[in-house]
Amino acid sequence: MSPIATQRPAPVLIFDGDCGFCTGSVRLVCRFVEPRLRAVPWQTGDLPPAARTRAREEVLLLDAAGTRLWGGIDAVAVLLLASRRPLWQPAGWLLRRAPLRAVGGAAYRWVARNRHRLPGGAPACAAGAADGAGPRPAAAGGGG
Repeated sequence: MSPIATQRPAPVLIFDGDCGFCTGSVRLVCRFVEPRLRAVPWQTGDLPPAARTRAREEVLLLDAAGTRLWGGIDAVAVLLLASRRPLWQPAGWLLRRAPLRAVGGAAYRWVARNRHRLPGGAPACAAGAADGAGPRPAAAGGGG
């Protein structure tokens, strides 16, 4: 059984485990934001094909019931809302509102396109998935 299917009811953060920037970002998020969730690389998760494709493009957050899936800046916002530290929850709330959602989305996409240039990034982060799917944007916590 996969790591995603075995342990509920915690939400699951799905990120690119092959990217050093993404993995480092998830570690920072877990340490400083302390969200109530589990983090699983998409490469080891038992994802349906559509979610697997999305996970190559953006960080995903699956709710505890396994019925709702957020991606990109929306996943980051919901992750912040799930923080055990009250300081982060208003930031998550604000990221879900216009115009910060648009600004946050633009920043997320920029980081995603450039993660191979950021600390911990590697040329493989820009090369796309093993199947040559093209650039893969970064995960949560600043795009990694």
